[in-house]
Amino acid sequence: MTTSQTNFLLHALINAQLHDPYAYLGLQRTHNQVLVRVFRAFDAQVWIQTSIGFEPMQCVHPEGIFEWRSESMPIMPYRLRVEAKDPKHTVYEAYDPYAFALQISDHDLYLFNQGKLWQTYRMLGAQPVRNAGVDGMRFAVWAPNAERVSIIGDFNHWDGRMHPMKVHYASGVWELFIPELPPNIHYKFEIRNRNSGEILVKTDPYAKQYELRPSTASLIPAHSSYHWQDTTWMTRRADWDWLHAPLNILEIHAGSWKRHPDGRFYTYRELAEHLLPYVQEMGYTHIELMPVSEHPLDESWGYQTTGYFAVTSRFGSPDDFRFFVDTCHQMGIGVILDWVPAHFPQDTFALARFDGTALYEHEDPRLGFHQDWGTYIFNYGRNEVKSFLLSSAHYWLSEFHLDGLRVDAVASMLYLDYSRKNGEWLPNKYGGRENLEAIDFFRELNIMVHGEFPGTLTLAEESTAWPGVSRPTYAGGLGFSMKWNMGWMHDTLSYMHQDPIYRRYHHEQLTFSQLYAYTENFVLPFSHDEVVHGKGSLWNKMPGDAWQKFAGVRLLLVYQMTSPGKKLNFMGNEFAQQREWRVNHELDWHLLEQQSHAGVQAAARDLNHCYQNTPALHQLDFSTEGFHWIDCQDTDQSILSYLRYAMNGSFVLIVLNFTPVPRTGYRIGVPAAGIYREIFNSDSTYYGGSNVGNLGNITSVPEPWMGFANSMAITLPPLAGVIFSWQELLAD
Repeated sequence: MTTSQTNFLLHALINAQLHDPYAYLGLQRTHNQVLVRVFRAFDAQVWIQTSIGFEPMQCVHPEGIFEWRSESMPIMPYRLRVEAKDPKHTVYEAYDPYAFALQISDHDLYLFNQGKLWQTYRMLGAQPVRNAGVDGMRFAVWAPNAERVSIIGDFNHWDGRMHPMKVHYASGVWELFIPELPPNIHYKFEIRNRNSGEILVKTDPYAKQYELRPSTASLIPAHSSYHWQDTTWMTRRADWDWLHAPLNILEIHAGSWKRHPDGRFYTYRELAEHLLPYVQEMGYTHIELMPVSEHPLDESWGYQTTGYFAVTSRFGSPDDFRFFVDTCHQMGIGVILDWVPAHFPQDTFALARFDGTALYEHEDPRLGFHQDWGTYIFNYGRNEVKSFLLSSAHYWLSEFHLDGLRVDAVASMLYLDYSRKNGEWLPNKYGGRENLEAIDFFRELNIMVHGEFPGTLTLAEESTAWPGVSRPTYAGGLGFSMKWNMGWMHDTLSYMHQDPIYRRYHHEQLTFSQLYAYTENFVLPFSHDEVVHGKGSLWNKMPGDAWQKFAGVRLLLVYQMTSPGKKLNFMGNEFAQQREWRVNHELDWHLLEQQSHAGVQAAARDLNHCYQNTPALHQLDFSTEGFHWIDCQDTDQSILSYLRYAMNGSFVLIVLNFTPVPRTGYRIGVPAAGIYREIFNSDSTYYGGSNVGNLGNITSVPEPWMGFANSMAITLPPLAGVIFSWQELLAD
């Protein structure tokens, strides 16, 4: 290397523009000599370890460039002894990062660049590794348009000159091993764009942990010492027949379910202590957590994610979250995570224009910007972005034993013109509005999840009539396990909002869903989105006086729990929370001191257990064989009656009265002669109702009605639902 080349590299290093640090730092060969060069801007003196001991290095530049020349090699990897420029002249020893070779294989880089590396989180980011017999931290980051990338942190005074990284040219991945770096130290990446010279300071896209908001630094990960105790659950899950099993989900926002009296969040471990016994007692099979991936703003509810591999530090550490999930499994409760690949925020410290260019997003805002949410859209056609997102899904399922992913805002990903006017979007290569890259991504996601994690669910929040969302990829579908039935939810809530006197004119809102109920594997949700932003709580959606509102909520829950499809309710629905959900406050638990709210809670609990313990209410949710109308045309009285069947032919009878008028002697056809036992009545005094009912059992009579050979006259309570089980009438 010529003197001019050396001076050029020196100038680049001092000015934080050095593209290839290994060309100047570390071990160099000059003619017949060995040269070791180090940059120690915060040290006064440096020695290098050789076969005869520590030998002094010469300071050749006042900024802190030290050199050692010899005809023999130092001990590799060489160790340095340094005297710091602090008042105490502290002396310590350290390995030079540039004494270590790069570790990431060309094969892994190839898979990453092809969008096929599902465990990129084991390659990029901060990885505790052993290099040349020395423990330390390997850092790697994808920044193909950078001139220089450095690791900055508490360990180097946040000085971008100290630890510049080496690029793998073909891949755009930068790498550096820093020996003996302990965990839980703050770090970021400092990136200089090669075209503009812009300096960007970014958190690690693959960071496993972040410091507590509003600070944004990544934390060097500590090795997890957690020992899982959920082997029985995981083994059983692999063979779980979820198509025919009960699935009843309680949607939870971890920061507002309950809080300490002083406003502090419950930790993951405290939630395990307090939330899980409640979920178990109430009879839910699963909980769905609104996003607990790292995010900067509480008010985003977690949906503006900045840490796609990091459990939010608001509630504790990754091992604390592992404890939470593990405890769920030991108590027989599954855990589904709300996962957000639809968009990411514009925060400059995170993914947005990561290396000074549109790296994770599209350059053109007609493709890459969500107007509704003020966020960027992932470039699903870029292979490295695909590796990033697929690896994120893999990470959560693998590292935390999660039982499923609910994918947010799927419709916004499927349509290029989503919430856009003419001229605000670009068509695909065929001139259509379908996002072909997103479609391919979903198929790859679902193939990976179902192949790698048997028994794990993927649930799509998809609000349109896109065909085959929950159909296998080999049949042309997107491959999700299930799809939220948004049409059913909106029609049902619209109907329930009507004054009972007018419901006869809207009867089809309850019956229409049966025309498409089996085209997908549906979940019937009453989610968080329906109890915010002026929409009112379920209780407030009900017309009438207070008594009618409570009765309406109980009736609504009966209708949901007996309709074909799996179930989901947002926290607070189960006890008729009156106020809209507020992210910065806990639920109004004091309401349970009132009998009316406690009654709704009791009704929800008994319904949940009835649903779980009655095969007819869940085994054939996705088959026409599991449902049969008795009467869907009694519009004048706003009454629905239908049957739900199990795989063995057993059935239950459901009758719903959507008016406050009790009906006595209401004749109904039944499929078999025998005794019909009233197993649930939402009007029970125990639930806060008026206690109108059928006194236990009704025996059918051989009087044809509604196309059945047998029938019975029942009493229908006001604004209530009743469930009957059948028992054969034994001969004397």
